Amino acid sequence: MLKIAVPNKGSLSETAAQMLHEAGYVGRRDPKELIVTDARNGVEFFYLRPRDIATYVGSGALDVGITGRDLLLDSGSTASEIASLDFAASTFRFAAPANGFTDLADLQGKRVATSYPGLVGDFLAERGVDAALIKLDGAVESAVRLGVADAVADVVETGSTLRKQGLEIFGPVILESEAVLISSPTRAAGVDTLLRRLQGVMVARQYVLVDYNLPAVLLDRAVALTPGVESPTVSPLGEPDWVAVRVMIKQDQTNRVMDDLYELGARAILVTSIHAARI
Repeated sequence: MLKIAVPNKGSLSETAAQMLHEAGYVGRRDPKELIVTDARNGVEFFYLRPRDIATYVGSGALDVGITGRDLLLDSGSTASEIASLDFAASTFRFAAPANGFTDLADLQGKRVATSYPGLVGDFLAERGVDAALIKLDGAVESAVRLGVADAVADVVETGSTLRKQGLEIFGPVILESEAVLISSPTRAAGVDTLLRRLQGVMVARQYVLVDYNLPAVLLDRAVALTPGVESPTVSPLGEPDWVAVRVMIKQDQTNRVMDDLYELGARAILVTSIHAARI
């Protein structure tokens, strides 16, 4: 059986579980369950701390897992990223007291508090900056005010939390992170099926099907508006000189495309959600 590591809590857990459910797998019913066997699909799910997943997968104890790119890189594991999963996006930056630091070189010889010493240490070492890393498990933004560190390296969304602590972002982006699918060094049988299923879920979330009718003489102009992933499906109608078109479009473009098609002369424009897909 394919052994899959799944986050048991935190920001990754709920969306990862939902993706696997939409991909046709059986999940846990009790949040206290640590192992769930899905015999029909030939997989076993192991629910673990997100920070530990890369270690288990890299050791070969588990075949594949869902975790954050940040956690993978911080772990030093030999597991490898095989696909991004399009959720849990985050950005890692340096921050320090206003007017205190302006450039990465300013961190030379300073103390930097972070929950990701492996990730941050590698980033600084690659750029020739020698700083003392202070590992904290949470509330990193308070470290400067409490005198534990001179600067911090942490996840940044709007920066408002850092500003409340009197800190400003500086220097380059450390990492753009998101949820990823990772594999052990020896890629196991069944990983490709899992990957296709998860990619199908992402496609289903991002796209919708649009059906519409229009005069055949307008087809080329309509196709220019809705080229689709590969090309539209075009079928003749009972009404002479009219055709029916079916095409996939990005979900966030739905209303604009419908407006443009109607203005062009299309009618009976219908939009349908996609439950699953293989592209």
